[in-house]
Amino acid sequence: MADKTSENFAAVHEDGLPRGYEAKIRRIIRRDPRYAYEAYLFVFDALEYTQRMVIQTRRPQGPIFHVSGRELLEGIRRMAIKQFGLMAKTVFENWGVRCTEDFGRIVFNLVDGGLMRKTESDTIEDFKDVYDFAAAFDGEAQQRRAWHLHE
Repeated sequence: MADKTSENFAAVHEDGLPRGYEAKIRRIIRRDPRYAYEAYLFVFDALEYTQRMVIQTRRPQGPIFHVSGRELLEGIRRMAIKQFGLMAKTVFENWGVRCTEDFGRIVFNLVDGGLMRKTESDTIEDFKDVYDFAAAFDGEAQQRRAWHLHE
């Protein structure tokens, strides 16, 4: 197995979710009950989505493609709009996620729980105020973007 110490926010196992992830996420939630179980699963899916998105613009530097906090947040935004559409902000609020820093806390909870890895330079600050949820998930703006795509 390759050394994974140089990766930003990479899942510990390459083939899907890490073994034993359910129990580990439940332990994380007992320690920090602010976020729903589904929020953690969404972050795993968003990491994979972001890796596929970013790999189109740069070459991987190892067996697992790493992404920065900002890149992950952009992947989260795009995937949420694609998956939840106009309800994205409402879904996140229902999961206890109200700002980009909440996703950072989820990521670092996963790191602390042994389900993701980070580099020494990665911090929670990487996730702070990256975008405003109201603007990023505004239904009217999404409809305008969709309208322009279909013109």
